[in-house]
Amino acid sequence: MLSLTIIFFITLLSFGFGILGALLGIGGGIFIVPVLTIYFDIPIRYAIGASIISVIATSSGAAAAYVRDRITNLRIAMFLEVGTTTGAITGAFLAGIVSNKILYIIFAAIMLYSAFMMFHRRNQELPQHETGHPWAEHLKLNDAYYDKVLQRKVEYKTQGVPQGLGLMYIAGIISGLLGIGNGAFKVMAMDTAMQLPMKVSTATSNFMIGVTAAASAGVYFARGDINPEITAPVAIGVLLGSTVGCKIMDRIKSSTLRKIFIPILLFIAVEMFMKGLGAQ
Repeated sequence: MLSLTIIFFITLLSFGFGILGALLGIGGGIFIVPVLTIYFDIPIRYAIGASIISVIATSSGAAAAYVRDRITNLRIAMFLEVGTTTGAITGAFLAGIVSNKILYIIFAAIMLYSAFMMFHRRNQELPQHETGHPWAEHLKLNDAYYDKVLQRKVEYKTQGVPQGLGLMYIAGIISGLLGIGNGAFKVMAMDTAMQLPMKVSTATSNFMIGVTAAASAGVYFARGDINPEITAPVAIGVLLGSTVGCKIMDRIKSSTLRKIFIPILLFIAVEMFMKGLGAQ
């Protein structure tokens, strides 16, 4: 049984993770699992179960608002889910064949490269392209949204569609083999390869991670990994935080989002590299 004090702190921390998750499209699970296991001594399977629910809560709180405001690009989300789903199936076949150590290190290297590319474009507010990739034109992936900070309609042309799909395939493989979320990978692919506005990347990722988490939540529930005493404060905190995160994103620039995202990528890269060194 958790004390009321611990429940309060879990809710408060989850609130902060919900804000980050809504702003950056990463779901907050990468923070929730280590915090619950290290600082609150909660068994890892319950922490992961709570993390899955937190992703659904983030998506519920943020994705609906972003879809309503037409920031989320639903066509891109559905198109890229083909890559992640196919990758997950491939990962299932490769399980037990590919060394986890190699996978962790490759994942870390990709994240470090992505952080470098984002740093290089850290002051870029909006991509400037007159035409999109031929696939984007054919699949109608180009779109527009109203930016409340810039106070104008932003039209964008999607670039690097094959590269983005390829990265999503890799993300699916890694997610399937290592059991880790890939919200950061999705944002990175859309921002660096497809060169979407950062707000579109994070909003679309929020929608995608919710679909993925909802599909797997039933498995965790059936295994008994969803502990209501732990999951409830996490879900409440994240849901409230994601609602606040949506309002914050309306008031900040895309370049600011990118600058917030860079240290998160570096954190993930270091964490994956350390796991790679310790993996068997």
